[in-house]
Amino acid sequence: MLTTTYVTGSPSWLDLGSPDIDAAAAFYGALFGWELQSLGPEAGGYGFFQLDGKTVAAIGPLTEEGASSAWTPYFLTADADATTRAVEQAGGTVRLQPMEVFTEGRMAAYTDPTGADFAVWQPGDTKGLGAVTDVNTLSWTELYTTDAAAAKDFYRSVFSWDYEDMPFASVTYSVVSPSGGGQEATQGGIMQLPKENLEAGSRSEWHPYFEVADVDATFAEATRQGATPLIPPMDAEGVGRLAMFTDPFGAPVAVIRGAGR
Repeated sequence: MLTTTYVTGSPSWLDLGSPDIDAAAAFYGALFGWELQSLGPEAGGYGFFQLDGKTVAAIGPLTEEGASSAWTPYFLTADADATTRAVEQAGGTVRLQPMEVFTEGRMAAYTDPTGADFAVWQPGDTKGLGAVTDVNTLSWTELYTTDAAAAKDFYRSVFSWDYEDMPFASVTYSVVSPSGGGQEATQGGIMQLPKENLEAGSRSEWHPYFEVADVDATFAEATRQGATPLIPPMDAEGVGRLAMFTDPFGAPVAVIRGAGR
């Protein structure tokens, strides 16, 4: 389970790159009750999504040529420079070299060998998100990948993640936890894209899951607000009820009411 007691390799930040920040903020505000706090021109249009006074995600403009709207998870690192070297040695691509973000911390951005984008956060004044796992906050991160074996090897090399493999539908789902964290520290999953998805052109990408009080109502509201359905509300044994869609600008989003909630 995600917590705000962040450890190396755990998701500690999440942001959305969007071609229309105001419209995206309106969509997520209607969906989750988030309020946008802009950091002003000096931050390049970047801003925080807040819920009950706590930062639960962030948003910024698309800055890379050819980039499409997407959510990017940031995993905690104690040393962004060392992680960058580890990414390169493991076959990943450095999209953004480690850089200072005022006094808040340091960040770097990468693409894994299967094509999925992710980033790291080395804390300064900002340790990470202010709330996770609560209703309308991040509760899980999931990688859909074109090569699960290669992805698992890569992230194990970079972050020393632990995996627990389990059958899910017709594929193997690998539950991720930080090194030595055990089942209580599970933070996400890695899943091989099925053959039909690969043939349809699906690519590797990370998806955030947000905990919600009512998956069906949230899914219906998302479609009313212009989202495109991907997976209609469904029950997953031992997991909970979940659904997935793309927001009005094409960023994949999943919502879940976890089992026992």
